Amino acid sequence: MKSARRHAQRGATLIIALIMLVALAMLSAWAFNGSQMNMRVVGNSQARQEVVGAAQAAIELTISSQMFATDPVAVAASAIPVDVDGDAQSDYQVQLSPPPSCYRVRVLKVNELDPGNAGDRECLGSSGSPNPGIETTGSTPPTGDSLCADSEWNVRAVVTDPRSNANAAVNQGVAIRSLSTDTANACP
Repeated sequence: MKSARRHAQRGATLIIALIMLVALAMLSAWAFNGSQMNMRVVGNSQARQEVVGAAQAAIELTISSQMFATDPVAVAASAIPVDVDGDAQSDYQVQLSPPPSCYRVRVLKVNELDPGNAGDRECLGSSGSPNPGIETTGSTPPTGDSLCADSEWNVRAVVTDPRSNANAAVNQGVAIRSLSTDTANACP
């Protein structure tokens, strides 16, 4: 009798061990799938951050020169290559779409300028005449306008990563102070 009971116990131990082994295998498969999903989420987030960074870098390259304010259509005509990983090879091609556009111009008043600021002094004109080149008659009071105007621009960069299909469109507002005559030509 003892021998029959011992064989029955060995069979029950085997079944419990097999159930535990199957449970551990399922737990391992679940953990592996969960980690794979987390890796995909992190990879997608990284790809998204890279395209946003590439778009922002292209905007910074664009606004660091005055060419976008004088000929925005020419600036937007070709894609801007951006290297995000520092290997001297272009990783992304960023397009300015639509071309940069001026949406507001405001002529600065003389009383808004700070003579202690070198940039503002250029807008004041010479000490002999507060507004050289601007004719005022004896009967017409001066307008108080300075030689400069602030123009406000919208620059929009669009980039798509062909490997990950991540895409981004970044809008950046830019203010430029320049001579009123230059601003009038750039912002009709």
